[in-house]
Amino acid sequence: MREILGRRRRLLSRRNNGSPEMLSAALTFAADWRWPVLPGVAPDPQGRARCGCPDPECTVPGAHPFDPGLLAATADQRMVRWWWTNRPSAPIVLATGGRAPCAVSLPAPAAARALDALDRKGMRLGPVVAAPTRWAILVAPYSMEQLGELLYAKDFVPGSLRFHGEGGYIALPPSETGQGRIRWERAPLPGSAAPWVPGVEAVVDAVVEALTRTGVSAPEL
Repeated sequence: MREILGRRRRLLSRRNNGSPEMLSAALTFAADWRWPVLPGVAPDPQGRARCGCPDPECTVPGAHPFDPGLLAATADQRMVRWWWTNRPSAPIVLATGGRAPCAVSLPAPAAARALDALDRKGMRLGPVVAAPTRWAILVAPYSMEQLGELLYAKDFVPGSLRFHGEGGYIALPPSETGQGRIRWERAPLPGSAAPWVPGVEAVVDAVVEALTRTGVSAPEL
């Protein structure tokens, strides 16, 4: 059954290039799932790989909040509708933590190999967000204390493993950023409430073990 559900989610991830209408997607996140979202900075129209923000060296072009700032993130559907009615192509940014999911991200090549290994192991994962260079595995909300204890107990954690917790953010599908389109690598199953997500401890343990066993090279990490 888990294998069948996994195949179904991969098909959903690729249907229509993973790109429903932006307003509809933002309302699903906010109104249906109660995830706090806000519009991100659009890519600079004069240079696709550049950001529309004032920072010429921006490392996440188009994939971060700017105006309004992250603290404005909300699940209020009236605000969300107003934002995306006025900025219909704005990326959708999730403010992670609190009652919203957090995320663990890693470089795309390493993430692809880790997910293959976890599939073979039969581990249950929630949604996975794929940007061109990094993939983010959504996890249950955690505190900084929990994260500190987790990292302290580990002998090894790849330096490129990033944690998006309280005060963090990630761009959600079907956002178009300066690095390309954001899509679902593992789409949430339709017809349910907010998607289930695993705990951060289980994901970090499994990902580190998978990367170690598959021998991912240093450049991929």
